[in-house]
Order: sequence, then C-alpha cells, then structure tokens
Amino acid sequence: MGVAVPRPPDFLKIPQNSHNFGKIPQGRPAVYIFEISNTGPVPLSLDNVQASCGCTTPEWSRDPIPAGGTAKIKVGYNAYADGPFTKTVTIVYNTNQTKTLTISGEVYKAPSGSAPDNESVQLLKQSN
Repeated sequence: MGVAVPRPPDFLKIPQNSHNFGKIPQGRPAVYIFEISNTGPVPLSLDNVQASCGCTTPEWSRDPIPAGGTAKIKVGYNAYADGPFTKTVTIVYNTNQTKTLTISGEVYKAPSGSAPDNESVQLLKQSN
C-alpha cells in the first residue's frame, strides 16, 4: 500500500468560477474579470494561468497575492467563430494545485451592412 501524501491547504478562493456572456456579435472580443482571493496566512503565487485554446486569452499579475488579499484574472474571448462556445482557463498555484474557470456564450453572425434593414421604416413612411 502506498502512503497518502497530505495535500497542502487550499487558500485560493474564487467566488464565481464561471461566466456566461450570453449572445455576443461575431468579431467583437468579449472580456470578463474573475476575482480571486488568498484566504491563507502567507502570500500565494499563481504559477500559470492557461486557456484551453488560442481564442481565449487570460491576463494576470505575476506578483504574489498577499495573505487576505485579492487579485483579478482578466479573460478575453475573440468571438471569431459563430455558434455556441464553452472554454476553460486553468489556474496552477502552490506548484501543483489547480482550479478551473469557465466562460461560455453564443456568438451570432453580425449583419453585413452598417445597420440591419428596418422594415418598419416603410410603415412609418406610409402613415404620413
């Protein structure tokens, strides 16, 4: 039998680990900021924050999060392809601990013109 190695305490807290953008237009980047906090007695370093694909870009500070402090992870999605999406961002901290953030939504194809045709304008013109 192997000996169980105790896990270090988990001091990284994320009040909201997922965000749904809803419907977003194609070609318009969407950004959400996740708040994280260190509930431990010592500073906490984020070793890496990595997205599941190149269409999602996380940004975070490399500075340690002080004990009792908070930090932000900014996650951008490029909305290039139309259709529904679900993407993950993995946070690696304390050398071998991980947490996952999830973003989702649906990209709709934007109209090709500068503004969509408004058929009710003809009704307004007829009533005058």
